[in-house]
Formats: sequence, C-alpha cells, structure tokens
Amino acid sequence: MVLSDRTIRRLLGEGRIEIDPYEESLMQPSSVDVRVDRYFRVFRNSRYPFIDVKAEQEELTELVEIDDEPFILHPGEFVLGSTLERVRLPDDLVARLEGKSSLGRLGLLIHSTAGFIDPGWDGHVTLELSNVANLPITIYYGMKIGQLSFVQLSEPAEKPYGSGGLGSKYQGQKGPTPSRYWKNFE
Repeated sequence: MVLSDRTIRRLLGEGRIEIDPYEESLMQPSSVDVRVDRYFRVFRNSRYPFIDVKAEQEELTELVEIDDEPFILHPGEFVLGSTLERVRLPDDLVARLEGKSSLGRLGLLIHSTAGFIDPGWDGHVTLELSNVANLPITIYYGMKIGQLSFVQLSEPAEKPYGSGGLGSKYQGQKGPTPSRYWKNFE
C-alpha cells in the first residue's frame, strides 16, 4: 500500500520516517519531494581503459562541488549526484525514488536502477543522473529533482538494510557515493 500525505506526515511526526532537512513544502499527495545537493561525482574517462567491476578504482570519479553556479549535464553524460536530504526508514517500509515529470520532459533521468530503497536504510540517496536530451541541462543546488513514495510491507523485514551478513555497502552514506560493487568479490 502506497502511503498518503496524511500517513507520511504522521510517520514523520512520530519519527518513524526521518527526512533531514524536511520542509512541509516538499509534501505531495502521496510522496515527498527531494532536492539535489551541491556535490557531484564526474567520471574521469581517461584514468582507466575500462571499468572493472571486480576492482576498486578509486580514481574513476572526481568529486565536484557547485555553489551558486549550475552544474551543466551534457547530452549523453552520466554523473552521480545526491539528495540534499538524509533519509531513514523503519524496518516495515520501503521507498521508491522517481524523477520529477517536468524534468523528465526535458531529458533528465535521475536513476538508472537505484530507485528502490530498502527498509532500514539510513543515508543520503545517490542519484544516477543522465541527460538523454540533445542539449545540455542545468542542475542547481537545492532544486527539486525527485520524489520519494513509501510502501508499507506486509510485516517488518527480518533483516533490514544494514543488518549483519547482508553486505549493505551504502548504509550511512553521505553525498554521491561511487559504486562499491567490487566488494561482492571479496
């Protein structure tokens, strides 16, 4: 069951869902808008001859910070961004991240595959930003970029995200976090 604005607001008030910073203006009928932070991870395409999913390639991305100027995402470009908000979920809710339709109509996609947020999650949500338009797109710090909807589980998860033995590689992440897929081979 997708939660309504009333239920989301109540769970925020009870502290069962945490969104920090939260403003009431972010509330939608069945979701909460999220904004983009000022940090981006840009791929350094000349550092490695290819992306090796079994290897930690620390210099694959470079952290870029914007202030008042926009980040320019060029056609065909893929970068990592992050929500301004830290999100914490209880063990009986999942969240879905979706883009804002007005931005999608301009060619901005905010995730490739990471739209599902597990129960027990705590951290900033990394955005997988792609420009599928033919012109560059500007991204400004603090602009609304996506929305989180919340879904009630049939019962609490036995092992929420972050529990031992799950290999939860991103619990507590701050800012745009590069892939840690290589840890699956340890």
